[in-house]
Amino acid sequence: MRHRKDHRKLGRTSSHRRALLRNLVTALFQYERIETTVAKAKETRRVAERMITFGKQGDLAARRHVARFVTRPAVVSKLFDTIAPWYAERQGGYTRIIRIGHRLGDAGETAYLELLKSVEQKEQERAARIAAAEAKEAALKGEKPTKKSKATEEPAAEEKEKPRRGKRDGGGAAPAPAKKRTRTGVKTG
Repeated sequence: MRHRKDHRKLGRTSSHRRALLRNLVTALFQYERIETTVAKAKETRRVAERMITFGKQGDLAARRHVARFVTRPAVVSKLFDTIAPWYAERQGGYTRIIRIGHRLGDAGETAYLELLKSVEQKEQERAARIAAAEAKEAALKGEKPTKKSKATEEPAAEEKEKPRRGKRDGGGAAPAPAKKRTRTGVKTG
């Protein structure tokens, strides 16, 4: 019987399990989406939702409580300043687990654990991604002609100055010696 057994042990000691959950929760708040096993995702969700609830309280005691668990101060400030206001009107259910299949090495069932976002937030992020991609394309188009003009002038001068290795054009320099190979086949020296 499993009476009053309220958490998964995850095959770890209590200190190792606590460190694992701290790292997963910190990564979830930092990247807003992580990939892990389903069992770890379910345990991480319990702790992460509690931390978001503390973030919604917003007082000093709640900030200290979260700071003891989350490993990076920048992530603590992100939780209180940006993540907690997303869920001001929501009573729980701040995260979602999306199963993505089995891992190749050990067939462990993996899943994404992500923070839920509203439709407006998704549209803003999409617009920001599109604007960044357009800016990148514009910058690349603007830089290509300048790079080509420099590239066409310089190789002609370089060919005259540098002797080519390995080519024997009328008594030129001897080719460089081959690099030694060790037993493992890795080049050294």
